[in-house]
Amino acid sequence: MSTMALWREKLTYQPLSLGLIAMVTSAALAFGNFATHEDILKAEERDLQASLAQVLPEGFADNNLLQDTLKIVGADGAPVTLYRARKAKQVIGGVFQVSSRGYAGEIVILIGVDHLGRMLGARVIKHIETPGLGDKIEVAKSKWILDFDGKSLSSPPADKWAVKKDGGVFDQFAGATITPRAVMKAVKGGLEFFAAHREEILSTNGN
Repeated sequence: MSTMALWREKLTYQPLSLGLIAMVTSAALAFGNFATHEDILKAEERDLQASLAQVLPEGFADNNLLQDTLKIVGADGAPVTLYRARKAKQVIGGVFQVSSRGYAGEIVILIGVDHLGRMLGARVIKHIETPGLGDKIEVAKSKWILDFDGKSLSSPPADKWAVKKDGGVFDQFAGATITPRAVMKAVKGGLEFFAAHREEILSTNGN
């Protein structure tokens, strides 16, 4: 019997072989992750930059919002990342995420607010609402989300921040009232958050 055959008969052969394969595989994965990490980060940065631009008017800010962030603890105790928009070094608004429970799950919305607390724009960036009904909150499917542009906590009045079915000014969708209600609630909550932290957000000291 050859030396190799004798070695294979030993009980330690299989565990050692599997261990060696696992080490080689792990090393390959680690190298692959290291090699692509920077490209992935750059792609994520480009995607975020594009999303931020969708909720701000063209030319609104002259700074890099990704490098001018502020962490603020929300009412639920969770930190909120706010991207501050500046013009000539003065803070003139901010962009941040809000969310609310829709019909099928959580709806995540990116909103832009100017220094006076007026809506600059809103875009739904994540949801699992019913296709053909609730997905009208996507700007690619409907212009409904654009109705928030220019709105504030005083315009419309507080009692009109609701869908028309509830006596408010916002349209609902046929067969999908829960979804627009959730978006409206999240946006209004975002404006309230901005108002509560306005002084801190508009401070030009630091990032």
